[in-house]
Amino acid sequence: MSTALFDYYQTNRERHLEGLLQLLRIPSISTLPEHKPDIRRAAEFLANELREMGMKNVEIIAGKENQHPLVYAEWLEALGKPTLLIYGHYDVQPADPLEEWVSPPFEPAIRNDNIYARGAVDDKGQVYLLCKALEGFFKTQGKLPINVRVLIEGEEEVGGEHIDEYVAAHPDRLKADAALVCDTEMFAPELPTITTGLRGLVYTELEARAAAHDLHSGQYGGAAPNPMQALAEMINRLKGPDGKILIPGFYKRVKKPTAQELASWKRLPFNEKNFMKKEIGTTALVGEKGFSVLERLWARPTLEVHGFRGGFTGEGAKTVIPAASTAKISMRLVPDMNPKEVFRLYSAYVKKITPKGIRTSVRVLSSAPASVVSTDSRWIAAGAEAMEQVFKKKTVFMRSGGSIPIVGTFQRCLKIPSVMMGFGLPDDNLHAPNEKFHIPNFYRGIEAVGRYLELLAQ
Repeated sequence: MSTALFDYYQTNRERHLEGLLQLLRIPSISTLPEHKPDIRRAAEFLANELREMGMKNVEIIAGKENQHPLVYAEWLEALGKPTLLIYGHYDVQPADPLEEWVSPPFEPAIRNDNIYARGAVDDKGQVYLLCKALEGFFKTQGKLPINVRVLIEGEEEVGGEHIDEYVAAHPDRLKADAALVCDTEMFAPELPTITTGLRGLVYTELEARAAAHDLHSGQYGGAAPNPMQALAEMINRLKGPDGKILIPGFYKRVKKPTAQELASWKRLPFNEKNFMKKEIGTTALVGEKGFSVLERLWARPTLEVHGFRGGFTGEGAKTVIPAASTAKISMRLVPDMNPKEVFRLYSAYVKKITPKGIRTSVRVLSSAPASVVSTDSRWIAAGAEAMEQVFKKKTVFMRSGGSIPIVGTFQRCLKIPSVMMGFGLPDDNLHAPNEKFHIPNFYRGIEAVGRYLELLAQ
């Protein structure tokens, strides 16, 4: 890394941290309509940062009435150099349950070299380090070493409809050689990591209906169908006690990881007992037999129940047979599973196992295909080298059990690979109370991204 750039990153650490604190104070919760003004504030905050540093054609792109804006910027004056599309999201999850937070979720607090706030690591901290990495070049050299487009969304936590539509409709405006995504984590503290694969997702809502209205169980119990009971029976038939999903045809397109990948995962510093006790906090792990924990997390499809609603759940007693009940059910997918085909198989099976007297309906809330990038890619190799130079350790490769839908969209619509350089840690509590971001990783993330741009320019 050039001396001037390194010095800039070092001497501006406090200012960069203060900027992140400002962004974290904006409660940009995408799923709650009352926070729509905060969503707009967060978009304007990032647009102003990009504009002031020197990026060109900075724009806040409005979508449909119910969609949140995108932030776009570009700098395309590095003739003959590659173009990198930088992605992130400024929206965050709700902070509930609030009583479990040690400090208020939108009043960022610093404890033990960590910054605690909703969105600290997912994804505001990582979005902001991308901005500061770019800023360093403008402040020290007046230009970027490569061409850069920036696209930041405000709907990642609610499905990403707007950005998905925008990328599909504007491939020429977003033309690039590769994408850089900082929305993942390191495998362990002090261990630089690049994520090469993501599981896909089909998230559904399954509704069961019976009577025209709620019924008194004393008058009708024993004769009237119960939608909650029906859903419980159906859920029990979706997955067996051995972790195997029972939907016919579900596994027919599952692509196995390569022998090289499996060998590299075995070399990772993974302790199953620590993972079970410290990270999950349970007494046993579950899942398909015959596969390692990391395989089950990264390279096997899953089916999970996230919520169950219906009937009476208040204080006291109310002997009601509900007219309807709903369950939220998702399936994580691996390469080469097709989300539409999986949903078709799932819907057909749900119809088949629906008990008599019950009417079921299924709808998709969000979906995305799985994705995987070869470690032989020069874009991945440069990222691994940049992280190794900053962290002073050899970079490892992993997959993630989670989904980042835009990665599949970039692959499908723009035909580009995504380099997922993450700086979060496994215990950062993303989507949970007391979410945090390790401040040294924030600073080193800025340096690693800066070094990555320099390497791509070479």
